[in-house]
Amino acid sequence: MTDQLREKRIGIVGVVIIAIFLTLISRLWYLQVATGEELALQATSNRVRVIQEEAPRGRILDINGNVIVDNRITKSIVIDRVQLSNEKRKKEVIKKLSKVLNIDSKVVESRIADQRISPYKPVPVAIDVPFDRIQYIKERQNEFTGVDAVPLPVRRYPNGNLAAHLVGYVGEINDEELSTRKDDYQLGETIGKSGIELAYENYLRGEPSIKKVEIDVKGRVLRQISYKEPVPGNDLILSIDIGLQQVAETSLARQIEITRSVQDTSDKTKFTKFKAPGGSVVMVDPNNGFVKALASFPTFNPAEFVDGIPTPIWEELNDPKNAFPLNNRAVQGLYAPASTFKMVTAIAGNNTGIITPYSTFNDTGSLKVSDREFKNAGKKANGVINLSSALTVSSDTFFYNIGSKLWSLQYKQKPGGDAIQDTAREFGFGSVTGLPIGNESKGRIPDEEWKQKVHDENPEAFPYAQWLPGDNVNTSVGQGDTLVTPIQLAMAYSTFANGGVLYQPQLVSEIRESESKKVVKKIKPIPIRTIEMSESLVNSMKDGFTGVISNEKGTARNAFLSFPTNIPVAGKTGTAEVSGKQDTSLFVGFTPIKKPNFVAVAIVEEAGFGAGTAAPIVKRTFEGVYGLPVTDVIFAAPPGGID
Repeated sequence: MTDQLREKRIGIVGVVIIAIFLTLISRLWYLQVATGEELALQATSNRVRVIQEEAPRGRILDINGNVIVDNRITKSIVIDRVQLSNEKRKKEVIKKLSKVLNIDSKVVESRIADQRISPYKPVPVAIDVPFDRIQYIKERQNEFTGVDAVPLPVRRYPNGNLAAHLVGYVGEINDEELSTRKDDYQLGETIGKSGIELAYENYLRGEPSIKKVEIDVKGRVLRQISYKEPVPGNDLILSIDIGLQQVAETSLARQIEITRSVQDTSDKTKFTKFKAPGGSVVMVDPNNGFVKALASFPTFNPAEFVDGIPTPIWEELNDPKNAFPLNNRAVQGLYAPASTFKMVTAIAGNNTGIITPYSTFNDTGSLKVSDREFKNAGKKANGVINLSSALTVSSDTFFYNIGSKLWSLQYKQKPGGDAIQDTAREFGFGSVTGLPIGNESKGRIPDEEWKQKVHDENPEAFPYAQWLPGDNVNTSVGQGDTLVTPIQLAMAYSTFANGGVLYQPQLVSEIRESESKKVVKKIKPIPIRTIEMSESLVNSMKDGFTGVISNEKGTARNAFLSFPTNIPVAGKTGTAEVSGKQDTSLFVGFTPIKKPNFVAVAIVEEAGFGAGTAAPIVKRTFEGVYGLPVTDVIFAAPPGGID
């Protein structure tokens, strides 16, 4: 190799070495100068952890300031997973702890292994631990590494099951819920799951405490860097009167118990008692839409959800044999409204000129429409009656006649043929009321379009696509395919009672800061629409509804016999036929009559006459309204056994 070639190669190697050094120097400058500050911050963040602790939830109070839901401090056993990182030691501690607390060791293991809880937060493994067991653990701390007893706030329900469906319950946030609230929540935290707790979660939750701590390479906390105090959630003042709620729930439960002992005389083949699996009561102020009581039976204990509901109890609550206690029948239950729907038909008939407040009709006990005969209950003939007396005695043929004539208008493509359906929708049937706790059923107002649709989807179940005369006749008395919810029925009758204003129902009247009591938000009435009704029509119908209670032929007269005659009450019974089941019992009442302040609805499934089961419930609820002694439970059959 020549000297010239050797020098050339040495030169190339030198250039490569210089290039490498330049690259290293550039990278070093980039790390130390250009991004030094950023990397320093990253290094710091690697040893600083943020721990978020929930704030106490706001309280839920009734309109008079009585506590419905608040918080209590419970002695809880927690485990520090960092201190218990040694697997052998962890197994020993879990074994001893499960024995002391009488908890399955697998439950303790699963809670420690729950990755949804921050590794720097103690993991709760048991709440409401007796003092003697806490003392035992404290005295043997060397045997229970990482175990401690701390006070934790949990939901308290001083009234037990009372208003359970209304207030709802809380539980641990799940992945689906977290996906919509990532900025505010952490896994393992508590969130409202139903009712008021869910609907007003943003007000009840409050602001969590924020603690920044420094940790070492093994994840152990070295020191606290900063701490931000928690801000408790806001208090909710409901429109509910807990005293009325108590009367409504107790009356509903006791009436169902009594009705279950009564024979269903409509079953002629055998001796059968009413099943009465469940029901509901709704009471509202018709002048603003605020709910005064909302009850559903069967019910549940919201306290069972506080620390995670045990599987056996959850299965029991969802067992069909127990009539689904978690279902809020007041807003989710769907029922044929039966004769309570005659209010809608009467207004539709008057608006189209088919009837007037004073026109008469000869009720012979039946009415032939096309090739079918439609009958009153028991084919009872009421003779010559008008609108008022038709409501009092609950004549079906009077309203069959309206339904038949309206169908004729529709068939001839004349205006007003859909008057029943249009009027029903004006009063809020067929759509949710907007009650803030949600999960409402829409109900159904059947018409020609609906029937065509269900025929196209299932021609075997609905072989006739046409809207037939019998369809409109059945709809006129709240039968057929018409379905409503108790809250819809309450708001519709409230609209009639107040002169025509349909309100959105409300459950919360005010929101306040928990400590300062400063009003955060005042809930105002929300009118949806105004329905025009002539004074003569309203007066005639009110006379009919009054006769239901006070007239000797009134269908609810027996139910209200013990109610003071100096307190004016009006109402309407309903007995709905249900295919394959016993009749549904319905009653709607309002008081006082001229300018009502209360409208109440009671509906009980498979419970017979509206007068027999539902009407006595409303009567006792009105006794609660007026501060009267609440009378004994009865099954009040209507006069002559016709409802």
